Amino acid sequence: MMKDLTKSAIDRQNILNNSKAIELIQNKTGLRGLFYKDEFKFTTKMVADFYDVDTRTIKRYVDKYEEEIIHNGYCVLKGQKLKEFKEMFGHLISANDDVSQRDMNVPLSKKATENQSYKKIKALAVFNYRAVLNIGMLLTESEKAKQVRSLMLDIVIDIINKKIGGSTKYINQRDEEFLLAITREPEYRKEFTSALNNYLDMGFVKYSIYTDAIYNAIFKENAKEYKTILKLEAKESLRNTMYSEVLKLIASFEIGLADEMREKSEELKRKLKPSELNLLINNFANKRFWIPQIEDARAKMATRDYGLRNIVHERLENYIGSLSKEDHNKFLGEKSDDLISRVLDNPQLIDVFKRLKDR
Repeated sequence: MMKDLTKSAIDRQNILNNSKAIELIQNKTGLRGLFYKDEFKFTTKMVADFYDVDTRTIKRYVDKYEEEIIHNGYCVLKGQKLKEFKEMFGHLISANDDVSQRDMNVPLSKKATENQSYKKIKALAVFNYRAVLNIGMLLTESEKAKQVRSLMLDIVIDIINKKIGGSTKYINQRDEEFLLAITREPEYRKEFTSALNNYLDMGFVKYSIYTDAIYNAIFKENAKEYKTILKLEAKESLRNTMYSEVLKLIASFEIGLADEMREKSEELKRKLKPSELNLLINNFANKRFWIPQIEDARAKMATRDYGLRNIVHERLENYIGSLSKEDHNKFLGEKSDDLISRVLDNPQLIDVFKRLKDR
């Protein structure tokens, strides 16, 4: 899907949290500001000049999206910090940068733009590079901003393609915790299928029906729906595409439910009927200790699949947020690696990987 950065705060933040993308975008644009406190800073006029708009346009966007832009590095210097900044860069500061004057509709007087006007400034707005890009994602009046947005999206797509060879289907496996989670998964799965065999009075179809029941309880989709969304082939294992946290939650859910089935069957002194297991699953899923775990798994899956795989789970759309810097690191950064390379780099994992492959 084509992302519109001017309309989606989540898409904007996904890019701004990607430190590698920011570095590449900065190199491409060649924009350099005033080096202060270990990073480049930009005044309102510098930002306006870069995007070829009026300073009042920049101030208007800051007013409208203040919380978002502050989060990404915009701030207002006052007092001692302002004095220090003036001593270093006073000759580069314009009266247009004064945010103590909030009337956007009154044109600046000629006197206000004289060389020494910066001395009278009481509050100075400064942007770091992330905040400059944040403004560029919002500006609809600027052709330069439109070009920068296109550059951002191209760079992010290029980063993902170079890291994973163009396919995001198994990007979840780049997490260093994935191998451990997927290796343990069959053990927990066996406990659940054994419980279905021993404690549920139903034919062979029960294994797929109640696997779907667990998926629906956790992320509101059955196996077929999940495969369709991820465009998996019939023979592809959907659990091989799941994030380690989701796999762990499914495992906890399955072994917990297995224990519940055994206890209920022993209490009744017979196998459960499907209607009884349905009620048991509903009650089990609604126990309070599951709520934060299920909410967290839904948020991670919805957010990562949107940000990394560019897909939307419609029933989890309300859970979509912006990718954290930790997630960028985990799946696209230095900590990430494809499963084969991770195994080859660690001979101790080869036997584990072979057992996994056999399964």
